[in-house]
Amino acid sequence: MHSLKIIFMGSPDFAIPSLEKIHASNHTIQAVVSNPDKRRGRGGTPEPTAVKKRALQMGLKTIDVQDVKSDEFHKSIRDLNPDLLVVVAFRILPVSVLKIPSIGSVNLHASLLPKYRGAAPIHWSIIKGEKETGCTVFFLNENVDTGEIIAQNRTKIGENETTGDLYNRLKETGADLLLEAINQIAGDSVQTTKQDHQLATPAPKLFKENTRIDFTRPAKDVHNFIRGLSPFPTAWCLYDGRKMNIYRSRLAEKLNLKPGELHFEDEKLFVGCGDNPIELISVQVPGKRKMSGKDFANGYDLDVYLQ
Repeated sequence: MHSLKIIFMGSPDFAIPSLEKIHASNHTIQAVVSNPDKRRGRGGTPEPTAVKKRALQMGLKTIDVQDVKSDEFHKSIRDLNPDLLVVVAFRILPVSVLKIPSIGSVNLHASLLPKYRGAAPIHWSIIKGEKETGCTVFFLNENVDTGEIIAQNRTKIGENETTGDLYNRLKETGADLLLEAINQIAGDSVQTTKQDHQLATPAPKLFKENTRIDFTRPAKDVHNFIRGLSPFPTAWCLYDGRKMNIYRSRLAEKLNLKPGELHFEDEKLFVGCGDNPIELISVQVPGKRKMSGKDFANGYDLDVYLQ
């Protein structure tokens, strides 16, 4: 197995274990490409992305990119003459960039492709009630998340596991899978599998408009929706006309509650759904910190329906 010259691209902390694993291997990271520094708070000084920050700590060359289609960016990649471009949680890249490395470009994606193609695969796998997910490493091509698969791994999804829980597991298991795939490429032992496009499902971005809870849905669907959006961007509803975030819930025994109706019993807060209720474990109202269902019940009017 020969050592590859790699350009790594990523921005959020999901990509950090992958960066660290590749850096500790016999492959050479020539540069780390990330989004430009950004102000994280009002009036704060611009801060690097999580990946750029870690890359600087490791003494690696970094490249900030605003426009991935610019001639300047293309030249900066071409000048390094890389063997492989490795992308983890970054942006959609033009084919002209993907074709610069002599071997090609690979991506780590947090789903079992072709399922959950798109920006939010972990969220949607939980929202849809999947019992299993995993990571996929594949060759990038002109269409998003459609390239030939190099390697996959699988993991069970717990009944109450949130996107945050799963995210933290997949960033580690995904890093191991990515290095395994890179080693296969370096050892000329890679065997790819074409994706069955008929099995593809979307994982689009999540916004305020598509993260509101519908309590007329079955309890299982509402519970999956809440945990799939926790901790970010967070499932929400209205309490007395104000936005209320719900972070954690649990399926409950049958109680005769209408959709959105609140009920406190045995130190637990319940809300009615389309069939059974769910227990609300962690909630937040505007201007307050997260609180338990019990604390909410002790401080707020339970005759108000959640909408």
